[in-house]
Amino acid sequence: MKYVETVSSFAGKYFVFFVIGASILAFLVPEPFLPINSYVPILLGIIMFGMGMTIKPVDFKMVAKHPLPVMLGLIAQFTIMPLTAFAIAFSLNLPAELAAGLVLLGSVPGGTSSNVMVYLAKGDLPLSITMTSISTLVAPVATPAILYVLANQWMPVQFWDMFTMIVQVIIIPVALGVTIKRFLPIIARQTEKAMPLVSVLAVLAILSAVVAANNETLASTGPAAFIAVMLHNASGLALGYGAAAAFRLTPSQRRAVSIEIGMQNTGLGATLATAHLSPLAAIPSVIGAAWHNFTGTIMATYWSRKQLNKKDESVKKSA
Repeated sequence: MKYVETVSSFAGKYFVFFVIGASILAFLVPEPFLPINSYVPILLGIIMFGMGMTIKPVDFKMVAKHPLPVMLGLIAQFTIMPLTAFAIAFSLNLPAELAAGLVLLGSVPGGTSSNVMVYLAKGDLPLSITMTSISTLVAPVATPAILYVLANQWMPVQFWDMFTMIVQVIIIPVALGVTIKRFLPIIARQTEKAMPLVSVLAVLAILSAVVAANNETLASTGPAAFIAVMLHNASGLALGYGAAAAFRLTPSQRRAVSIEIGMQNTGLGATLATAHLSPLAAIPSVIGAAWHNFTGTIMATYWSRKQLNKKDESVKKSA
């Protein structure tokens, strides 16, 4: 088991490079990865099961004790990201399927890898975990509703079908993970050690499958999609930090909110796009998987080298 922990740590540390490598390989040699598409929802469920095992009831006490950072992050998550996606799609005059896919990327909850980046950035990790958990639980209603309002002009959005799928691949696995953690702690402790590696492999499998299925369209639409995703991600990081600063959150909380909003659940975005929109609509989420982790790593490295003002942190948190 010690070996598994070591491999899991290595995979998590260099995740962005594995994402880029797997995407390039699937793009150049798509055939071996195509059969994986049939298992994408199951793979996403495995990822969310792992997330559920990291959630503790104490995490949600933050909402009662310090509601402002959590509620600010939640509101920003489902306003800044979808609205900036909508604006970018219009500004760049993206094709309908890419435009809908970009809005979908902006409408999904925060990604689990954001928690790792916040930890490395010396940000407020409990806040990050709480934001990820709550945005994920809100996603079955928020994601399809936002997508219906903003993207239905480009592609038909089936609210209830998408709602049902999110419950199946997100809420049920997360609930199962929480239940096992609560009632079978010994099994949970053993499983947790392997889950980072399993989650990394599942994410790589999902991305490889989607890239393989869309390698030709990715080649023709890639530049516009890349620019859109980069602008979207930069907007989330900057506006998230700005919103946190405007409400005078602590520096560590600003880092958490910025990264949490800027990094989306790209696996869910790719899965929903493939199942309910079109394979081409999954492209922004595929690109986002690599780019979000790339910029997240850069921000985490930069902030990890900047010392936090301990006095400022303690004064604001006690206020």
